[in-house]
Amino acid sequence: MRALRETLERELKSSIQRNIGPMALMLTGLGSIIGSGWLFGAWKAAKIAGPAAIVAWVIGAVVILAIALTYAELGAMFPESGGMVRYARYSHGALVGFISAWANWIAIVSVIPIEAEASIQYMSTWPYDWAHALFVNESLTPMGLGLSALLVIVYFMLNYWGVKVFARANSAITVFKFLIPGATIAGLIIAGFHSENLGTASSFAPYGWPAVLTAVATSGIVFSFNGFQSPVNLAGEARNPARSVPFAVIGSILLALVIYVLLQIAYIGAVNPADVAKGWSHFNFASPFAELALALNLNWLAILLYVDAFVSPSGTGTTYMATTTRMIYAMERNNTMPKIFGVVHPFYGVPRPAMWFNLFVAFVFLFFFRGWSSLAAVISVATVISYLTGPVSLMALRRSATDLHRPLRLPMMGVIAPFAFVCASLVLFWAKWPLTGEIILLMVVALPVYFYFQSKVGFAGWGRDLKAAWWLVAYLPSMAVMSLIGSKDFGGNGLLPYGWDMAAVAVLALIFYYWGVHTGYRTNYLDERESRDDILHEVGA
Repeated sequence: MRALRETLERELKSSIQRNIGPMALMLTGLGSIIGSGWLFGAWKAAKIAGPAAIVAWVIGAVVILAIALTYAELGAMFPESGGMVRYARYSHGALVGFISAWANWIAIVSVIPIEAEASIQYMSTWPYDWAHALFVNESLTPMGLGLSALLVIVYFMLNYWGVKVFARANSAITVFKFLIPGATIAGLIIAGFHSENLGTASSFAPYGWPAVLTAVATSGIVFSFNGFQSPVNLAGEARNPARSVPFAVIGSILLALVIYVLLQIAYIGAVNPADVAKGWSHFNFASPFAELALALNLNWLAILLYVDAFVSPSGTGTTYMATTTRMIYAMERNNTMPKIFGVVHPFYGVPRPAMWFNLFVAFVFLFFFRGWSSLAAVISVATVISYLTGPVSLMALRRSATDLHRPLRLPMMGVIAPFAFVCASLVLFWAKWPLTGEIILLMVVALPVYFYFQSKVGFAGWGRDLKAAWWLVAYLPSMAVMSLIGSKDFGGNGLLPYGWDMAAVAVLALIFYYWGVHTGYRTNYLDERESRDDILHEVGA
């Protein structure tokens, strides 16, 4: 205990600082949400689902809001940097904690390169030959990748000198983000809105309702709402997190929903009805809203969009560079990353070694995924998997750690949490086979890292952690099998017919949810955290 006290006293001198207020935290969430998703999501969703893409955005928001409410309560309970990679460890031990942290980090760190790619992809439609050479055959060229890498470095530098610089820059960028989507919505609707594009009762969902559900999972809708995690991961740097975190999470999602739905309506009404007659799936844009603005002779809007194609993704990329850095910092505190990643700069208050690591990983993703669409679906599915442990961890802690201080205790969570878990499972299923199976496989390839760090501590507590992890270990392959045998509407082999396959997934999800809740326990990691908090209070944190 004495050694712990001395360690914490040293850490206080170079700890991450609490400088972000509730409005700035909400703008951080909204700044993460309104990134490249608004520039491409309406086009991609309509390409998959037609006018019914409007419904897909609403479904996506309902799913994300249910999940976000569970994380808002957890974030207020555990206000620490990179918190989303630690909650499952508190409720179920090291193994579930590692899988959850890995999934969450993969889903978030890959956003950094996709934002840079979005900016360069929009640039490729500038009226210059050199710009056209940046994006060819739906893939960034070497020159396009080089410019994307430069943007990632800019995101890195904006975070390098501390959270105050980051928060101020992001708040200013987010205000700008509001103005350009608003101008786009107004400009497209006023200049040429074709109401007939919304379709009749028979053509509103031209590819069927399964396509609408697939759009939720793979068109970038889930990805576009993913930024709600940023306020949770920055809770350790927020003033009064019990008030700030739920305000930021809920507020940012609802504001983003309004913007996304209006953008989707504007996009659907702006395209040429003659082109719609050929089918929504035939639309191929490198810079959807900018190309529509030019087609409607809205040159002023096209210029604003080309500028915002750098501002919006850059704001999100900067935010995610901050949050992923805190995740690696938190994973080091979980003893599943090298100690160097837990080093915080004594003056600027940021974990710089973790920043360098994330910069390297962002470059790797740039190399393997060379366009917005190719990476958006992967991020969306990985994101859904990363959400799964939140509802389970929250209710497991309510059951096994009743004495914990809960600054925020949301009502009806006994209904919201299982609903959120079922929704996340359905979105995972809607992503279609084989993508579902491929991403589930990606979630387990990092287990050797976990076993390496466990071996260093002699597999202490391994038996208890494994017992608490069986529900998740069994859940992932079970969902892969369900995806494989599901209806052909969702890429399966048709063993289960449409409708019955989703019902089966929902029932299976509920079984795993209650299994997970009842296998949670008061882990020693939670006790260590409480001891740490007590000492921090005594030494004046």
